[in-house]
Amino acid sequence: MGLAKGWTNQSATKNMGGSGIYECSESWAQFTLQLRSVEYVNSRNSLIDKGVFKLADSSFDIVSEVDHMEVDNAFNQADREIATRFDFKNTDSKIEKSGEKFLIEGQSEEKAKAVLEVFKDKLIKRQVSLKHLESTDPELSGKIYKISCTLKEGISTENAKKLAKIIRDEGPKSVKTQIQGETLRVTSKSRDDLQDTMALVKGQKLDFAVQFTNYR
Repeated sequence: MGLAKGWTNQSATKNMGGSGIYECSESWAQFTLQLRSVEYVNSRNSLIDKGVFKLADSSFDIVSEVDHMEVDNAFNQADREIATRFDFKNTDSKIEKSGEKFLIEGQSEEKAKAVLEVFKDKLIKRQVSLKHLESTDPELSGKIYKISCTLKEGISTENAKKLAKIIRDEGPKSVKTQIQGETLRVTSKSRDDLQDTMALVKGQKLDFAVQFTNYR
C-alpha cells in the first residue's frame, strides 16, 4: 500500500521523544484520512453503479428577459444626447417613453432613423440585446416622421420547441428539456453536459435573445 506522504522511514525510526512523536502521529493521521477518503469514494461510486445511490439532476433555465433598469438608463442617455447634439437642433428630433413603448420623431426620415440609431447604441453599451427591440419603419404623420419601438420578452412555445429540438438533436444525450411557460428548463446529471448545452445554444443564430438563469 505504501506510506502516506510525510511518513518516511527516517521519521519512523528517529527518536520517538518530543517532536518525533508529534511528526509520526500527524503523518499517520493524514494517511488515515486519505485512506478513508478513498474508501468513501469507492463505496459511493459502487452504489451509483448499482443504482442504489442516485445523483440529483442539475439544471438551468433558458429565458428571454429584458433588464428594464438598463433599458431606462439607455433611454435617458439617448434622450440627453439627442437634446444636446448639434445635428439634432431645430429638427424636432426626440425620443419619448410611454410605458414599455418608445416613440421617436424627426422632421425627416433620416433624422428619425438617426435618433433610433442613438437609442440602439445606448442599448448595446448597457448590454441589452437589440434582439429585444422591435421598431417600425418611419411613417409620416403630418410634417413629422415617427418610429414606434417595443420590447420583446419571453420565449414563445414555438421558439421553445425549436430550442428543444436543437438540444435533442445536437446536444449531449444525457440532457432533457421541458417547456415551462416562457422558459425552457434544461436538466442533466452531468454539469459538464449542461455547460456544453449552454455553449451549443450560444452558438445558434437565433432571432430572439436568450439568457441562462437558475443554474443549480
